[in-house]
Parts: sequence; C-alpha cells; structure tokens
Amino acid sequence: MIRMLRESDNYLEDLSIVAERHGRIIGYVMLVPASVNGFPDALPSLVLAPVAVLQEYQGRAVGSRLVEFAIERARDLGYGSIFVFGHPAYYPRFGFKPASLWGITAPFEVPDESFMSLELVDGALEGVHGLLDVSPIFQQT
Repeated sequence: MIRMLRESDNYLEDLSIVAERHGRIIGYVMLVPASVNGFPDALPSLVLAPVAVLQEYQGRAVGSRLVEFAIERARDLGYGSIFVFGHPAYYPRFGFKPASLWGITAPFEVPDESFMSLELVDGALEGVHGLLDVSPIFQQT
C-alpha cells in the first residue's frame, strides 16, 4: 500500500516521514489527502496511512514518536484534521476519537471504534458530516 500511495497523485513528500537509526530506516508513517464529501470549504484533511516499525524496534516508542511528529507537521502545514483506520486502543492516546462523533463515515466497512479522527484546529470538523473520500488505494488493500 505504501508503494502504491507513493506512486500516486496523493503522495505528499512533506508528510512522508521516516525514523532512522545508524543510517537504517526503522520506521515510517505517511499522511495523504482526504476530504469529507459535500464539504469542499472545510479545512483540508488527511488520512494517516499505516505506521510501520521494524519488529526489533517495536515497543520502544518509535511508532509513537512518528505519529506525534506527523501530527505536528500536519498542524504546522495548516491541515484541519487527520483520520485513521486503526487500533482503537492505540490512537486515542494522540487525541483521536471515533469519527462517528462528527457524523463522518468510512468509505468501506470498518468497525466504528477503528475509524477515528483528530481535529488539528479546534472546530475544524464542526458541522462537517458525511462520507470520507480517500484514495481508492485504501480500498484495494
């Protein structure tokens, strides 16, 4: 999926982030554009693509640091929100909440507790509701 996203029009170089140790890539996170159908004037949104950490570095906060850095980078670049399809016990620590709280639905079947959003700007999702529009690549994998 990462390779397909990198080769697509959805690739944002500034939001493709790696963690290195001794010149070796040990972790990776990517954010790609998304929007909620029917709300073109809403602040731009992103989807957090998979966070990947080499097995021998898992449990050492590499993934957490990548996610925290990605969130701050997205905020600094003026994005309004981030969506994630992920583990409901992991992402809330970064402030993610079920997207259903805003009335936003996933473009494919996913448990409610696994489809989450984070407002990077207070009120960015206020009044926004509907279907999240993401790259078709997310539906192919």
